[in-house]
Amino acid sequence: MPADSALRHEETEMGRERAGPDDARRETAAETRRADRDTSRIRWLRDQVTRLHKRLPLRRRLAGGLAHGIMSSVAAVAAYLPTQMLGLQEGFWAAITAVAVAQTEFGATRSTARDQFTGAAIGGLIGLAAYLALGPSVPTYAAGVVLAILACWLVNVASACRLAGITATIILLVPHLGPVERMAGSRVVEVGWGVCVAIATVWIVTRVNRWLGVKL
Repeated sequence: MPADSALRHEETEMGRERAGPDDARRETAAETRRADRDTSRIRWLRDQVTRLHKRLPLRRRLAGGLAHGIMSSVAAVAAYLPTQMLGLQEGFWAAITAVAVAQTEFGATRSTARDQFTGAAIGGLIGLAAYLALGPSVPTYAAGVVLAILACWLVNVASACRLAGITATIILLVPHLGPVERMAGSRVVEVGWGVCVAIATVWIVTRVNRWLGVKL
């Protein structure tokens, strides 16, 4: 009897050991299916929002487009003027960022701002590291873009990958005067400044519209 009990115990332990990897594989497969379903739902929702925007009446589209244009223009000018007064040669990047970030909704603006700054930071760091480690070349540039986009996916900000690739492109391909470290730092600072100005502009406009009872 003790021998039978020991045998059953050993068989149970072996069954558990075999079940462990199987359970892990099943859990991984279930997570993959959930991720695929979530991705499909996000795409479907994005398509639905696009269709709804296209169905808006002309008057609503005119009001929304005009408000968006004015906010973007104000944010871009406010971001650009200080860099011009300081004599920065490429302050236009702050203006470009402000235009890219400014949205008619404050929540969308914050989300876009996060992507812009994260992409610039990741692309700047990886582009600089690739330049210093491998030197300027086409293979270095190709590797820098791949690594910048991969890094965005790994830190779960895939929506920032395009700007990360663009920032790496600027650092590795655009001719520049002075140390490359200064160029990378300037890009991140200019993008950060443009992000801050766009957020502040949209926040002020949102509060004023709420106070006046204006809906876009």
